[in-house]
Amino acid sequence: MGVLGPIKPIARSIDPDAAHRLKATLSWPHLIAMGVGAIVGTGIYTLIGVGAERAGPAVILAFFVAGAVCACAALAYAELATMIPTAGSAYTYTYSVVGETLAWVVGWSLILEYSLACSTVAVGWSGYLVGWLQSAGLHLPALLLNGPHAGGLVNLPAVLVSLAIAGMLMAGTRESATLNIVLVVIKLVALSAFVALSLPAFDATHLHPFMPYGFASHADGSSTKGVMAAAAIVFFAFYGFDAVATSAEEARNPGRDLTIGIIGSMALCTTIYILVAIAAIGAMPFATLGNSPEPLALVLRTLHHPFASWAIAGAALVALPSVILVMMYGQSRIFFVMARDGLLPPVLAKVSKRTGSPVLVTGITGLFVAAVAGFFRLDEIAELANAGTLIAFIAVGGCMMILRRRAPDAARVFRCPQPYVVGTLAILGCLYLLFSLPEKTLVRFLLWNLFGLAVYFAYSRSRSVLTRAAVKI
Repeated sequence: MGVLGPIKPIARSIDPDAAHRLKATLSWPHLIAMGVGAIVGTGIYTLIGVGAERAGPAVILAFFVAGAVCACAALAYAELATMIPTAGSAYTYTYSVVGETLAWVVGWSLILEYSLACSTVAVGWSGYLVGWLQSAGLHLPALLLNGPHAGGLVNLPAVLVSLAIAGMLMAGTRESATLNIVLVVIKLVALSAFVALSLPAFDATHLHPFMPYGFASHADGSSTKGVMAAAAIVFFAFYGFDAVATSAEEARNPGRDLTIGIIGSMALCTTIYILVAIAAIGAMPFATLGNSPEPLALVLRTLHHPFASWAIAGAALVALPSVILVMMYGQSRIFFVMARDGLLPPVLAKVSKRTGSPVLVTGITGLFVAAVAGFFRLDEIAELANAGTLIAFIAVGGCMMILRRRAPDAARVFRCPQPYVVGTLAILGCLYLLFSLPEKTLVRFLLWNLFGLAVYFAYSRSRSVLTRAAVKI
């Protein structure tokens, strides 16, 4: 037993029984699509405008910086995911390397990340849908489009999309992953069309001055400016690739498929983001772009492509459900593994004999996400999802370096290049971005984890499978 609680063996001598084992149904195309599905969503449609407002044309550089930090984390994920090919992602890695107590903190943070991300995106999808319907002349009752905080009764579209996606996941992982491939293809075609239509209008004068607010993050009146200020925002357009690591147990060939899935999705998305940023900034002054809630559609309207603008907005309706699908998948797997380890009620670790997926925990996840999306105000708490993500990335970078020192000769299907450099950069980069979040967000994140630790010491610690096994010995 470690100082921070029992440590889960990396190589288990006994696999879970059939009732508690996930079915291996996914190959690397499913995993790349899963990563792209999680990453390419609201960020590319909205955050490019916010980034441009903070950094000017250097938002292109901000995407590169944020992508570099995430790439370091992705390399660490790839090594650990192939070395520890069981479900649970950063939670499982921390459990196997550092100990149960910190693993609980990471798992509890991941629950926050995935649930709030799902709920936030569901509300965003509802907004796109309402605008889409209104442009067609169809107006729904406001009472059913807003939660109580906005004078309504419930955000019904957000509730329905959350429940529908939970239903897809309950139908089977392979079926929902295959559908996700179709959704990802539609998104990539739409973004490729945007680049193709915008690049011919590229005007180099729009890139001058390239870095009007400097590189470092600094306060400028009531806002924050600088390339790093923009990077702290556009970083949130990248996370999601970690959800691929939660599928480790369901990958047919974990050593090959996880490596391709994690690194492939990150490389593809970083390339897409930079190309879209270059096309958008080159076609329009950054000040105009930064003031728009729908920057890509605005660019195409300005360039006299009304149908393409309409199609890009329509693609957003396709993009957002795929993000919810992957994030909800990730949370259900975190719940599942924590329950299988005894830290949550064991009934949550049951899987369907027909589909091989955890139907009960997926349904509970869907209901929770739908309730938050339908009734709660998310504008102030959505940033908590990002805090959870950064904690997970920091944990993965640290675990990768600890294992390199503790077990240097252990078999590694994928070996991270320059592991101590990459791991250190991942940790420092994520710490910088974490402390770039508003102070009130950090306080709420601390309170969430204090509550989580109370649950752990009151319920989970004594019921841990490893703790009970140690007592029996």
